[in-house]
Amino acid sequence: MHEFDRWAEVRAALADPALVPELPAGDGGPAGASVTWLRATVARFCSGEPHRRRRALVEAELARLEPASLRQAVAAAPAGDVRKRVVRALAEALGMPEPGAVAEAVIVVAGAYFGGGDDAADEAVARLVARLAPDPEDEAALEAAANRIGLLVQACDATTALVEAAADSGDVPLARVLREDPPVRAMRRVASRATRIAGRQITEGDVVLLDLATANRSHAVPLTFGAPPRVCPGRAHALALADGLIQRPLTAFARLHHQAAPLLLPNAWDHASAAALAAQGFPAIGTTSLGVAAAAGLPDGVGATVEATMALARRLGQGSFLFTVDAEGGFSDNPAEVADLARRLHEAGASGINLEDGRADGTLAPAELHAAKISAIKAAVPALFVNARTDTYWLGRQEEATAERLAVYEQAGADGVFVPGLSDLDKIAALTAALVVPLNILYTPDGPTLDDLTVLGVRRVSVGSLLYRRALAAAVATAADLRAGRPVDCTGLSYSDVQELAAPDGASWTSV
Repeated sequence: MHEFDRWAEVRAALADPALVPELPAGDGGPAGASVTWLRATVARFCSGEPHRRRRALVEAELARLEPASLRQAVAAAPAGDVRKRVVRALAEALGMPEPGAVAEAVIVVAGAYFGGGDDAADEAVARLVARLAPDPEDEAALEAAANRIGLLVQACDATTALVEAAADSGDVPLARVLREDPPVRAMRRVASRATRIAGRQITEGDVVLLDLATANRSHAVPLTFGAPPRVCPGRAHALALADGLIQRPLTAFARLHHQAAPLLLPNAWDHASAAALAAQGFPAIGTTSLGVAAAAGLPDGVGATVEATMALARRLGQGSFLFTVDAEGGFSDNPAEVADLARRLHEAGASGINLEDGRADGTLAPAELHAAKISAIKAAVPALFVNARTDTYWLGRQEEATAERLAVYEQAGADGVFVPGLSDLDKIAALTAALVVPLNILYTPDGPTLDDLTVLGVRRVSVGSLLYRRALAAAVATAADLRAGRPVDCTGLSYSDVQELAAPDGASWTSV
């Protein structure tokens, strides 16, 4: 047997198509009537074309489920055995008949799934197959039923282990729990053909043990959910079920990041622009550091606008809408000072803070320093939503380190992460498949559409300085048209409309 416990080795082994999950011994038995048949028919324990076909069946089942709905369903389920709550919620969402009975049978099967079968587990498999594929002669239906059962079985123990580990860890971020105490601590693979990994020759039939728990501790990006081509297709669903069971409190602003469609966050530069956007029904407003700086006659990104930023937060805090503040890098490299700023922003009424790791000289702050700022904020103001931004793509530096930086930030306690400048669909998809917290992308007119980003699993889309720049351009164009005697489109808010927006809630100004 070969054993791998270094991150790079384990990652290479997971990605090597020559290594496939080891199928426990068994004669298979009659179709639809045993655990050994089930294992021989699911995607997990096969390779090649059967694996692609069966994995597609599982992916199609999961595509019908919205993770946010699973979170709500499992949270609302009656208290009791965690495994039963997990499987019942998943079975019910998949439209299976009598989900309670399905859950009981799946729990029995799960006990024998990775080892030798027994009569009770075989009988449970037969009962499940009879519910999901009543025609024993329909091979396609039997295969589909097996993979639906396999999905439930794998969710049963793995999700339960994650929930229990998170419960034991207190307030430790779920991303850190996944890295330090993964629900699946080791995986076994068998070589379907000769291959070579990390300089070690592996011959056909060799068994390979992958120590995920040890590998995770040596790298920021955990391998808990595997790696392509066998990355877990139910990652988002498992995390949603775990969230629903752990029931860590979410603020109203945080809940906006856990909906079917991403939160479209327009960015304002003063009170009137924020109030006008809120009046149009946007559930939350962000600020734009460029707009705030330019309006004050100051440069952006150099830490010059702390007072202007605080003044705007205090003014926005008098309104009735949710808002989050773009605070550059926190205006300090001292985590305690950044945490104090965050505390003052929260006291002013802010629901969130956007914190970037890009620096004025075009370099990136050390990831450990940025993580220390995030941890300090969450310790000082747990209710403040921290959106941790990395400028790897924005600055064109260390783009290959993006996933690792984001992993460090979410494990430090970030509630969301932001990668402005990233527009490649495949790279966005790879990030959403690896992250625990919501991913924020900056909207650009020539980039992915909102529909594209929704499909990719992006949970927040920021507009950034676009609105401010558009407003400036419109003002200049109007003045230029007037000077040139060209027709001018005077459509816009009236004087009284703006006066109303500028007034505190419930107040009014007298026009003069």
